[in-house]
Amino acid sequence: MLASPDSLAFDASLCERIATNLAAHELRELPREGRKHAAVAFTLVDLSTPPDLDNIPWSEADRDQAGFILTIRASKLSSHAGQRAYPGGRIDPGETVIEAALRELQEEVGLERGPEHVLGRLDDYATRSGYLISPVVVWGGSGVNLVPNPGEVARIHRIPLSQLLRDDSPVLESIPESEHPVLKMPLGDHYVAAPSAAVSYQFREVALLGRDTRVAHFEQPYFAWK
Repeated sequence: MLASPDSLAFDASLCERIATNLAAHELRELPREGRKHAAVAFTLVDLSTPPDLDNIPWSEADRDQAGFILTIRASKLSSHAGQRAYPGGRIDPGETVIEAALRELQEEVGLERGPEHVLGRLDDYATRSGYLISPVVVWGGSGVNLVPNPGEVARIHRIPLSQLLRDDSPVLESIPESEHPVLKMPLGDHYVAAPSAAVSYQFREVALLGRDTRVAHFEQPYFAWK
């Protein structure tokens, strides 16, 4: 493992540490430049149910450990169907980034939370497919019941935060289409790539480890450019 926080127990100490690290981070917002603005919720929960993803260890002793919500998008969606993603979507007219992230969290996985549950924000990330993504970090709570909206979400995973601290993470992959490497984060026997990997990696670096790490320059896989 890499150097890690003292504990990943889902408790008030972890909540305070994450909020403190995010408050010390100088947020970088990007100009829209014609992109569609979207917000995503990186949501922290306990591991009261198994991760339901191949080769991620879990036992009854892990129930009080911290995890985060990752979804698989419904197969019938018009864009990025079937991909792993955080709850999120377009920001409606008149909404703030935080309001949109919380609304999408409720709409996609049935978890209703207010602004008081927001721990901070991570840097904007511009995608090749024309979106500007603004990540919001949310304290989801213990013992929450997550229900996928079938029109938007096929499955919900609770991923242990310890997966973000693996010694084989992150993975940087060169592609001929770009001078910048594709960023991937391994989760069990799977990978998520940027933009989801960019959010995961910066959360690890900034919120968990207190480092000043930027991710906007990392590339996405070529198939996600459209």
